[in-house]
Amino acid sequence: MASALVVGGTGFVGRHAVADLLEHGYDVTAFSRRRRDLSDSWDAVTHVEVDRTDAEAFRAAVDRTDPDVVLDCALFHPDHARAAVETFADVDAYVYVSSGGVYARDDIPKRESVTPLHSFSSDHADDDTMASYGPRKAECDRIVTRAAEDGVAATSVRPTMVYGPKSLDGLAGSASGSVSWAPDRPGIQNHHEYWIHRVDEYDRVVVPGDGTAIWHRVYVEDVASALRIVAEEGTPGEAYNVADRLVLTMEDVVDLVAETLDTSVEVVHASRRELEAVGLTPDDFVLYHHLGRNYPHVLSTCKLAALGWDSTPVEVAMERTVEDALASDRDGKAFDPGRAAEERFLDSTAE
Repeated sequence: MASALVVGGTGFVGRHAVADLLEHGYDVTAFSRRRRDLSDSWDAVTHVEVDRTDAEAFRAAVDRTDPDVVLDCALFHPDHARAAVETFADVDAYVYVSSGGVYARDDIPKRESVTPLHSFSSDHADDDTMASYGPRKAECDRIVTRAAEDGVAATSVRPTMVYGPKSLDGLAGSASGSVSWAPDRPGIQNHHEYWIHRVDEYDRVVVPGDGTAIWHRVYVEDVASALRIVAEEGTPGEAYNVADRLVLTMEDVVDLVAETLDTSVEVVHASRRELEAVGLTPDDFVLYHHLGRNYPHVLSTCKLAALGWDSTPVEVAMERTVEDALASDRDGKAFDPGRAAEERFLDSTAE
């Protein structure tokens, strides 16, 4: 039985990666920075509490684990990337979870070996905000690529915005989705909860523009399977985008949530001028565009699909996402633009 280590194994993507590896016969160890409430389902998983910023303790924990495969779901700084490719230089496969945010140009779609990456400077090194997220992750990508040139079996997987259930059959309890690597964006992984609760609670839902804005997304179970498939079939030094094979518009998402909830809502489009009249902007609505960029964000997934990967049908993915969101205490309020302002706009459309 092959052994696998998931760094960040109790996080959002990490928990699903653990589950996928177990399902495919791996002996799994999960590293995390702090103890979490783990269910009995974790009896099949070796859980190690260790912080990668403590280099000596981290290396000792890796030596004790001696993994064949490593999925790194908690790498956000170039210094840690340099340490990782050295620490995992001898494993059969090291897969770094990068991001679709590494791309510096608004290609449609963004392709791994074609679209340029963000540049990185010393100003980004000590900045933990989302403003430096893309450049930091891009520099980690370059470090992984150079390590592969030196013989390390290292690859990168670049997910776009991830959605899906935060709970996972009790495997690691329920997580809020907030992440320490984006202190200026609390609840960043809870994007869909806002729209799910809007559709569940109201008959009329405000959607900016004409509803055709596109921010490509990816279901979390598909990220997990992509990490394993790239570990098994990927080429060292290569990067692989991962995103839903079906690209949805903003209005498609709202309609799909309504269909999943077996309800109907009236989608009310709002122009920039109309929103500004009530003190809002299109960027106040999460998922409108990729982190404030007024341009579609679409990733090519052909390269990953060529390895045998495929995505879950969006209807199935959304059903699981909605069910989990409504069963939790997560309501996406961190992204709420303010229903009172929306109501002022809605009232104006009824006149």
